[in-house]
Amino acid sequence: MNAKYSKPMTAKEISAVKDEDIDLSDIPELDDAFWREARKIEHPMTRKSVHLKLDEEVFEYFKRGGKGHISRMQAVLRAYVDAKSKKVHS
Repeated sequence: MNAKYSKPMTAKEISAVKDEDIDLSDIPELDDAFWREARKIEHPMTRKSVHLKLDEEVFEYFKRGGKGHISRMQAVLRAYVDAKSKKVHS
């Protein structure tokens, strides 16, 4: 790893890195052989559509982040379930 990036970076620091400063030397080229063998993997979980009442402040917080606010809410709920599941199985 480049010494310049040897510690975790904040989102602000990451966004400030110029494309030309990113070291891509350890990433293999994706040639025609790769794409011939590539297969689409379906998401293993099905999703259920639900009606959910939220506190207005909670909904507005996520909505202020722009497009994708429902997906961000899903990600927070998924992280909560994963964290709780690990505690149960530990």
